Amino acid sequence: MNEKARRCVVLGVTGGIACYKSCELVSRLNKAGIDVYVIMTENATKLVQPLTFQTLSKHPVALDTFQPINAFEVEHIALAQRADLFVIAPATANILAKLAHGIADDMLSTTALATKAPMLVAPAMNTGMWENPATQENIRILKGRGVHLCGPEGGLLACGDSGMGRMSEPADIAEAVLSLLNRQEALSGVKVLVTAGPTREPVDPVRYITNRSSGKMGYALAQTAADMGADVTLVSGPVSLTPPNGVRVLPVETTEDLLKVMQAEAPAQDIIIQAAAPADYRPREVAGQKIKKQGGESFTLVMAETPDVAKAVGQARRADQFIAGFAAETENLTEHAMEKLSRKNLDMIIANDVTRPGAGFDVDTNIITVITREGAKEFPMMSKKDAAKVIFEEILAARNAGGAHCTPK
Repeated sequence: MNEKARRCVVLGVTGGIACYKSCELVSRLNKAGIDVYVIMTENATKLVQPLTFQTLSKHPVALDTFQPINAFEVEHIALAQRADLFVIAPATANILAKLAHGIADDMLSTTALATKAPMLVAPAMNTGMWENPATQENIRILKGRGVHLCGPEGGLLACGDSGMGRMSEPADIAEAVLSLLNRQEALSGVKVLVTAGPTREPVDPVRYITNRSSGKMGYALAQTAADMGADVTLVSGPVSLTPPNGVRVLPVETTEDLLKVMQAEAPAQDIIIQAAAPADYRPREVAGQKIKKQGGESFTLVMAETPDVAKAVGQARRADQFIAGFAAETENLTEHAMEKLSRKNLDMIIANDVTRPGAGFDVDTNIITVITREGAKEFPMMSKKDAAKVIFEEILAARNAGGAHCTPK
């Protein structure tokens, strides 16, 4: 393989007893044609000699943020920029806490904070440490930022305890690494636009009409597309979510705002996924001042339809674009979704029955049915992050089958 074409993994090795397994991980990645650069913490060097990793990786092992350098480059920055994927195995409770809270006090944590590469961690620790609420909160924070996890597994631990906390086997970690690296290339050069969240239609200066959409599904789709190498634009209604890594975010407030942004942005996109939940109606008139109570009198609000953004995008589409939409239904799921697929000129619609537990608004899970003109596929309950992966797998399969002749720009 051409050296310039070799993909690069930066592997952080911390001072867990499982760090001996990381030697096999380096060997497996090298055999798969991956260039591996190793960073070891001081504690890790007390368990495995740096020379072992240097021999296996064929690169010097980085140990000290301030170690002398032979070339004009700051090593932790150079490694951070070199990585196509940043892996930490084993990932102790200590390094997970540092990653979650932005602490950079050694070579590994400093490089991890500086990198923009996707990250995979393989936790390894005592069961009590893994189950500790602090560790679980740190895991929640990291997963929310798009960090990928491999393990941990259950079983007999080095300390003699039996339970969750054992590092995944090197073969499993290597498989996860290769899957992430390959996924990064699946949408390389493709422009993807995702919409997410609700819209707000003002009633007066202090009130608005909206819905319960959290934006979590759309944000998961945007992060997944970015992880797959796409050039991603996220058009987001007002939500309380951290913007995905490596994604251009365009905020909108009303359905009219969403329409204007989509009319400007959609023509340049290759794949459009409309996961937003724009309001269907808005007040016909917006009061200039706060509406006061009328001493027990009823209050009538006259509503007007908002623009159908998905339909407008579908009508103005290029023939080579792939456009997917969402249908949140409460009855006759497939029938209503198929009608929207046709009426809005979509290639795919992802439908969910929001009355089902785990499939509604503002939860971390979803139960989706992916519908195309060729038929429907229902999937079991899964996290919205996993649902996003499934959706892109279905989009890629549909594109390859000629569902839309989308070509990178």
